Amino acid sequence: MKVLIGGIIAAVVGLILLVLWWKSFLLILMGGIPIFLLLGGALAIYVGIDEMKDQMLEKKEKEKEKEEETKQEELEKARKELEKTKAEAAKYKEELKKTKAKTAKEKEEK
Repeated sequence: MKVLIGGIIAAVVGLILLVLWWKSFLLILMGGIPIFLLLGGALAIYVGIDEMKDQMLEKKEKEKEKEEETKQEELEKARKELEKTKAEAAKYKEELKKTKAKTAKEKEEK
């Protein structure tokens, strides 16, 4: 409640002084606007540069993730190919054993 009353009093006094000191207020305003524009512009430049850095970093991270994904896909393909080759090798090994056994059996029969 005290804050509300203090705020009302400050607003009324501020309005009265603004009317009484209008020329001084305009003079201060004229001097302050360029400073605020300079500071606001500097802040906007800083924020813009920071945003560009963030975008470039994000782009690099996406490229890195894409490369990692590609490497994982290539690794998975290589694993599948290796499993396929192992299966074929086992198949050929069995055929070789059968052929050796068949050849040995034929030699025994002769």
